[in-house]
Formats: sequence, structure tokens, C-alpha cells
Amino acid sequence: MRFGPDDQAALERVLRWRRDVRHFRDEPVPEPLLKELRAAMELAPSVGNARPWRVIRVESPDLRAAIRADFQRSNAQAATRYQGRQRQEYQALKLAGLDRAPVWLAIFTQIDPAEGHGLGRATMPQTLRQSTAMAIHALWLAARVRNLGLGMVSVLDPARISALLRVPQDWEFSALLCLGWPEFTDDTPLLHRAGWQRNTAPDWQRR
Repeated sequence: MRFGPDDQAALERVLRWRRDVRHFRDEPVPEPLLKELRAAMELAPSVGNARPWRVIRVESPDLRAAIRADFQRSNAQAATRYQGRQRQEYQALKLAGLDRAPVWLAIFTQIDPAEGHGLGRATMPQTLRQSTAMAIHALWLAARVRNLGLGMVSVLDPARISALLRVPQDWEFSALLCLGWPEFTDDTPLLHRAGWQRNTAPDWQRR
């Protein structure tokens, strides 16, 4: 199949308007939409077709409360890395959508799955983690084109989250994703609006 200028323009719009969403409405996401997102995630590439990503949909109020507490604890600890005004700026950032997002997805990477039979990862086992990252990105774009927002929560203790969710020992925590309808859409990233850091565009080097 060949794609044309309209397809290229549509993809560029989706990429440009993809945002790490932190502000959600609390209305539910219909189950058929979630099935579509799961199917889109399954289209992601993976090393040796290992498909190492593992997803837990966190719905228990007790588990959500425990994860939120871990975020607050981890975030307070992370704030100590900064001093003075920068610490105040960090503390003012909204780094999680845990308060209102209706869907929470805990994403893990199985670090040595039988699937794929080891193909392509003998010298670079990190490609399993990269495969999970690509699956997350596929999910992210699929959510955005359906006008859903997705935010990644990374200020968490991986060992604590793994213990809370009682996952197998060979599952490595990758991220917690908050999914739902955004309160607003904006083509300016949150960190740009807050003055934290703007995008940089390193040149492609030649050797």
C-alpha cells in the first residue's frame, strides 16, 4: 500500500498534537474504545516478535490509593534534587493525572520471554524494553487520534509498584499510564507553558 500527501499530513498532525496529558475529565472510557486501543498496541513492532509488554489495568480503589501514595512519596523525594526557585518550579508542575483519570494501565516488560526465541536480543537485551516503549507509543497515538488523552507517570518506585501488583519476578516495571478524556487540548507542551524546558533539535551527525 502506498500513502500520499494527505496521509503524511494526517500523521504529522497526530504527532504534533500528541501530548503527555495531566488534566482529565473523570467520565469513563467506553469498553469498545479500550479494545481498539489494545488492538492498536498489538500492532507495534518488537524485537524477534517477542511482544514483551505486559499490561495490568488497575481498578482496585485500594491499589490506586497505594500507588498514589507511592507517587506522592517519590515526588517529594525527587523534589530534593532541586534547590531554591527551581524546586518551587518543580513542585508547581502537575506531574500526574492520578486524581481524575478513569483508566490506569501499569505497563511491564517481561525481560526474557519465551516468545521470539531470543531472536535479535542476544547482544542487545535492552531491545525488549525498547519494544515495550514502541508499544506504548503506538497506544499513545491511537488514543490521541480518538481524542483521548494519555499521560505517563514515571515518578514511582518500580520495586514498590511491582510488589503492590504482585507481578512475576521477570516482569520489569516500565510506566504507569493514565488514560481518559482530556480537560483541554493544546499544541503547546505543559513544560513549555511552565517555562521548564523547550524542545531541542540535535543535528543528525555524519561520520
